[in-house]
Amino acid sequence: MSTKEVSQDPRDAAWQNPSTRSTMPEVFRSINVPKNAGILRRLLAFIGPGYLVAVGYMDPGNWATDISGGSLFNYSLLSVILISNLAAIFLQALSVKLGIATGRDLAQACRDTYRRPVVIALWLSAEIAIIACDIAEVIGAGIALNLLFHIPLIVGCSITALDVLIVLALQGKGFRWVEAMVIALIGIIIAILVAEVGFAHPDWHAMLIGAVPTSEIVRNPQMLYIALSILGATVMPHNLYLHSSIVQTRKYAIDDRKHAVKAAYIDSTIALTFALIANAALLILAASVFYRSGHHEIGDIQGAYKLLTPLVGVGLATPLFAIALLASGQNSTLTGTMAGQIILEGFTNFKIPQWSRRLISRLLAIVPTLIVVAYYGMAGTGKLLIFSQVILSMQLSLAVIPLVQITCTKAKMGEFVNGRFTKVLGWFIAIAILILNCYLVFTQIPH
Repeated sequence: MSTKEVSQDPRDAAWQNPSTRSTMPEVFRSINVPKNAGILRRLLAFIGPGYLVAVGYMDPGNWATDISGGSLFNYSLLSVILISNLAAIFLQALSVKLGIATGRDLAQACRDTYRRPVVIALWLSAEIAIIACDIAEVIGAGIALNLLFHIPLIVGCSITALDVLIVLALQGKGFRWVEAMVIALIGIIIAILVAEVGFAHPDWHAMLIGAVPTSEIVRNPQMLYIALSILGATVMPHNLYLHSSIVQTRKYAIDDRKHAVKAAYIDSTIALTFALIANAALLILAASVFYRSGHHEIGDIQGAYKLLTPLVGVGLATPLFAIALLASGQNSTLTGTMAGQIILEGFTNFKIPQWSRRLISRLLAIVPTLIVVAYYGMAGTGKLLIFSQVILSMQLSLAVIPLVQITCTKAKMGEFVNGRFTKVLGWFIAIAILILNCYLVFTQIPH
């Protein structure tokens, strides 16, 4: 493909002209991919964005839903974690392809595709998802600080507003520094959770049975509520916007996009496999320790922390648990900052300083959290965590449907348009999520 041919292709206009990029311009194409290097070196150049996305799949919201699911229903919801993670891998692959093929993130693509009222509705939905995600981060980090250092929960939640300084400092050093910190913290989380499962001595046969879905998940309203909160905590709407943008931090020739898509797929799939391990480990830990001992009422992180060492019999179990939680909350904070910026600027083209955007977003999460803490104490935060994940699940369709529709459009995607199988699977996932959320709303309405 010649340079002249590339410049004449209207689909590549955004790619050829970085000034059309409105989100995260400070890191756009800032990491060079060596053209004539070996396959491994080129692949390593793409490693990073998938892990930033994977962070959202193991945030404090996941901790609350997985612990509640394991404590109440043993290993039965392992199948939900597995299916959710497979759906996440598929949807993030579509997000990657959208960003690389069009030079647009999902928010920008929506702005260019739909009428203004639809764009506004999608933007508001995405902002609600960001606030719900931030609530989980605020609570998770606040609980971790309380458990480790006995800082009052209200104070701990308020301290999380200062995370903007960490994000700005890291991004100022370069995007690779952000990726390196995130990958290091993921390593800590995985190592600790795998060790905790080892302490718990799970029932492997029961785990295999739990990996197979049953109709009871849909028939039991309480189980469905937790299942959809797991779905909302796993397949997170803001991650679809985030991934389609940060995958464009790599600098490579336009005629190398097919390789870029394949490398990004590999990065994303491996990273989300780690997220699957983390989520499965949390549910297995809760089932093996709390359900097996009859503590079905353990539906929050604090209760799990207090009973972990007495029930497992290992002194390190509780402090390690809190350290992993703190790492999870801090990691989620880093990526939440970027997602908020991408969503605001991508949908509205309205630019404000990153620190002020993050501070506004964080305050919108801190205020309702502090109200709940003040009125209901620790017990209320656990319920708020799970509720925030259900909200995320209900917002998910408004991100998935545009993603599937746009990536199925030949005029926008060109040679990267979804094939027949991908189209069918994409619409099946989008419709299934929509139906399950509608059913959840119906079951929660008093009859």
